[in-house]
Amino acid sequence: MRLLQTALAVLAIPVMAALVVTGGRAIKGSESTITIDQIDPIADALPTGDDTPSASDAAQEPATAAIPAPAAPQPPKSAAHSRAIDPDIVAPPALSDSELERVEPRAPLSDLALAGPPKPPKTKMPGDWNGTKLFQPVATAAGLIESKGYAVAVSGVDVVKADETCSDAGKSWACGTRARTAFRAFLRGRAVACTVPPDGGRDIITAECHIGNQDIGQWLAENGWARAAQGGPYVEAGNKARAAKKGIFGPAPKLDGLPALPAASEPAPVAPDSILPADGGAVTPPVDQPAPAQ
Repeated sequence: MRLLQTALAVLAIPVMAALVVTGGRAIKGSESTITIDQIDPIADALPTGDDTPSASDAAQEPATAAIPAPAAPQPPKSAAHSRAIDPDIVAPPALSDSELERVEPRAPLSDLALAGPPKPPKTKMPGDWNGTKLFQPVATAAGLIESKGYAVAVSGVDVVKADETCSDAGKSWACGTRARTAFRAFLRGRAVACTVPPDGGRDIITAECHIGNQDIGQWLAENGWARAAQGGPYVEAGNKARAAKKGIFGPAPKLDGLPALPAASEPAPVAPDSILPADGGAVTPPVDQPAPAQ
């Protein structure tokens, strides 16, 4: 059975080859020839002698003849002007000499452009002083401030010196020291703005001073820690403080709660273990220590 199948397979190979060859010849014999027309779009677009084509020519004309021919290149147009300028008004109009006015030349932008040495800085006048900050001020008296080399007396009040005394019911008391203490408590080391020149190191300057929006002279006068200057702005405040007996115009402060100071006649206490020389130069031992051996 196997031998029969092998024999049939061997015989089938040449039969198949013969069929393939026969079929190829049949297809080659019946092959048609295809003619391709060469179409020139530019030549078809050009007009001929007869502008009106006949009906037969229209029927024979290929479908590609309907494609429009490319447009012929146009000559470049001249570039248009961005703006039109009238030469008659380009130049400025003529002016007569009577309409011209000569002005002074402007100042140079810097002193370096000048041939001479630079000018010294302009000194500020008192009207240009907007206020100088004085940090960590020290009140040496009621109405007198020292800071940064300045010694400023508050304007509008008379300074109460630290050694000044006042009278109360026939008794004098140190009102100057009390006024200075009150003024120091008011300042509390806060920065003071005074209308003084930018450079310090001068004598005492009388100027207006402020702490923030508070006028220092007004505070001294209305609390009675300084006398208002005659004709100054704080006369009314000073009169009210005098009538109310405030500050230096009032009674002496009460010192009942303070400890009494030791009298000057009392001798200073001596330590028990100290050895003091006697009148003749001999050393007198304390009572609780034996005498040194002779």
